[in-house]
Amino acid sequence: MAKEYTDDLDRAMQPATCAVWAAGELAEGLDPVATECPVALVYNGISHVVMMATPTELEDFALGFSLSEGIVQTPQQLLDIEQRSVEDGIEIAITISSEAFAQLKHTRRNLSGRTGCGLCGAESLQQAIPALDPVISDLEISHHSLQLAVSRLDKHQPVQKQTGAVHAAAWCDEGGQLLLVREDVGRHNALDKLLGAISKQKLDVQAGFVLVTSRASYEMVVKTVRANIAVLAAVSAPTTLAIRLARQSGIGLVGFSRLKRHVIYAGQYRFREEV
Repeated sequence: MAKEYTDDLDRAMQPATCAVWAAGELAEGLDPVATECPVALVYNGISHVVMMATPTELEDFALGFSLSEGIVQTPQQLLDIEQRSVEDGIEIAITISSEAFAQLKHTRRNLSGRTGCGLCGAESLQQAIPALDPVISDLEISHHSLQLAVSRLDKHQPVQKQTGAVHAAAWCDEGGQLLLVREDVGRHNALDKLLGAISKQKLDVQAGFVLVTSRASYEMVVKTVRANIAVLAAVSAPTTLAIRLARQSGIGLVGFSRLKRHVIYAGQYRFREEV
C-alpha cells in the first residue's frame, strides 16, 4: 500500500465558488480546486528558477529537482533546505556545497547572453539535449506487475480525485505494489517530488519502476535516467525524442499504460511474461 502524504492535503487544494449548470438548471456551488502557486528555488542566495507548483512535499521537490537537473550529483551536496512564504508565493532557500555551486555558476554563465531566437546553433542544441550515461541495472518486470500498478494508481491520488487537475508519479516495486506517490499540477514537479522522496528515504532504485499519469516527454526520460531508474511507464503517449533517449540510455519506456494494454517503445528486454 502506498505511504500516506506527510503534508496537509488542505494546502494542495482550495475551495472556489462556482455556478453549476446541469439539466437546464443553474445552481451555486463550492468546488475543490488544485492549488497552483509560484515556487522559487534559490541556491546559495541566487535565484535559479521559478516553477508553478502545488505547495506540498516541497523538500522532496527541492531535492528531486536538484538531482534530476544535475545541480547536485549526490544528496550529500545538498546541505540545507529552508522554505518561507512570501507575498507572491513560496521561496525555497537551498544551500549546496561549494563544488556544486561553482558548477551551477559556470552553467549559468554559459547560458547567459543568448537572445532573440532561444537556443541557437550546434553548441546550444547540444546543451538542449543532454548526453546521458546508460542506466546500470538488471531490472526486469513482468507485464502483470505493470498492470497491477496501473490498476491501483487511481486509488492513491487524493488530490486528483477531488480536483481532477493534478498529475501523479508513483514508485512501484518489482511486484507492482505502489510504495510512494506524489502529486502536483506539473508532471515534471510530481516526478521531481517522487525522486526526492526516493532519495531521502534511501530506497533501492534497482528494485522498482516509475509510473506517471502524464505523457512521457524527453525531460521525464532524462530525469528517470539520471536517477538510474530502469523503467518509466506513462499513462499517456511518449514523444519521439523521449523514445530515442530511452533507447540510447537502456531504459524500458512504456506509453498508454492502461488496464489490459500497454505499449513498449524502448527496452523490451526489461519486460517478461509472468513465470
